[in-house]
Amino acid sequence: MQSPRPYHNIALVGFMGVGKSTVGQILAGMLDFEFVDTDRVIETREGRRISEIFAQEGETRFRDLETNLIREYETQQGLILSTGGGLVVRPENLASLRTHALIVCLWASPAVIYERVRYQGHRPLLQTPDPQGRIAELLEQRKPAYQQADILVGVDFRSPQETAQYITNSFRLLRHSPRRSASSPTQSVPHR
Repeated sequence: MQSPRPYHNIALVGFMGVGKSTVGQILAGMLDFEFVDTDRVIETREGRRISEIFAQEGETRFRDLETNLIREYETQQGLILSTGGGLVVRPENLASLRTHALIVCLWASPAVIYERVRYQGHRPLLQTPDPQGRIAELLEQRKPAYQQADILVGVDFRSPQETAQYITNSFRLLRHSPRRSASSPTQSVPHR
């Protein structure tokens, strides 16, 4: 059993469309933390949308930008980090987040994700003839990385407010629990 990790921040991970930004903003208000959307920070620094970075330089370049940005937050406290959907696929990103953050994965079914993102043209990974199939494929590929989160929260049947309250309660409990093991994720099943 590993010794407990310090939790100074919360990192929200999960697939596009699961509500990381919405839940993150609510969490920031509940905990009086600063909300940081890593995709928006990258867009601001690069002066272009993520879809343009993908089109002009490819996914690898974008993932490199994410990795460099995540490392910057290792020494900061009081942050709610809303991360890009593929960020945790790189093991070094998960390792970086583990140095300072409670990692919370928001999980939704492919059908729910599709309904939430189907009219959003700025999603470069969904520019295919079968976006719903692509969602299911990517979700399955990323599942092992997502399952390494400290907490898995099903959001299909939870409102963003309910999700944020659950995470806030968990964060406060785990942050002060001397017996918390970083090797045993907590799972939450939908309650409706």
